[in-house]
Amino acid sequence: MRIAVIGGTGLIGTRVVRSLRGDGHDVVAAARSTGVNSFTGEGLADALAGADVIVDVSNSSYTDEEAAREFFYASTMNLLGYGDAAGVGHHVALSVVGTDRLARAEGGYFIAKEQQERLLSSSGRPYTLVHATQFFEFVRSITDHAMRGGAAHVADVLVQPMAADDVAAVVAQAALAEPRCGMQEHGGPEVFSLGEIAALDLRWRHDDREVLPDPLGTYFGARLAPRDLLPEATATIAPTRYHEWRVSAG
Repeated sequence: MRIAVIGGTGLIGTRVVRSLRGDGHDVVAAARSTGVNSFTGEGLADALAGADVIVDVSNSSYTDEEAAREFFYASTMNLLGYGDAAGVGHHVALSVVGTDRLARAEGGYFIAKEQQERLLSSSGRPYTLVHATQFFEFVRSITDHAMRGGAAHVADVLVQPMAADDVAAVVAQAALAEPRCGMQEHGGPEVFSLGEIAALDLRWRHDDREVLPDPLGTYFGARLAPRDLLPEATATIAPTRYHEWRVSAG
């Protein structure tokens, strides 16, 4: 099977490419560094030539609504258009658990992600949306971004994070399966408060700064209810626990 992975050199993309190539598939790692730009369309025709599946794990480098909406709209429309012309039979896109809830909570970035999902679901093309919870690998940046006055002021919400390897595995599985023309949801095996996992990350780094759950805090601009980031009870649960990932990641 020939598969084009858009964002194929990023955190999830590199893992998806490695997994699919390991299974013997012909995989194109498409990214700006390889001469492919889904936003402008540069290199897309060649990257998608002969492809059976598009896997879109690209992301906007901007989290404000206007810039994120511009990126996801242009990129998704280009992938749909070029994919249709190339005869691609399945479009897989990675998104976020609770996108609709996060968009309603005025999270600008998540409004853009919801728009991306709507474009795909209304396109008439065979597709699968993979919803995943937050990645363990992003806890550090969330914590550091929340630092004010020597303490991390994080949103008072619950999270059920996953290892990037587990996210990549389910994306790769979706690429090899039949299109669902719908969404599949995945979450980690443990529920933490965001403050709890932020504190675990700081302690692992031998950083004794305090973590303060902030009931008025936002999550990438969204004001959330405590359970808005959690998947439904029907979600598929990933195997890797936080401590196992932390030890293996070093």
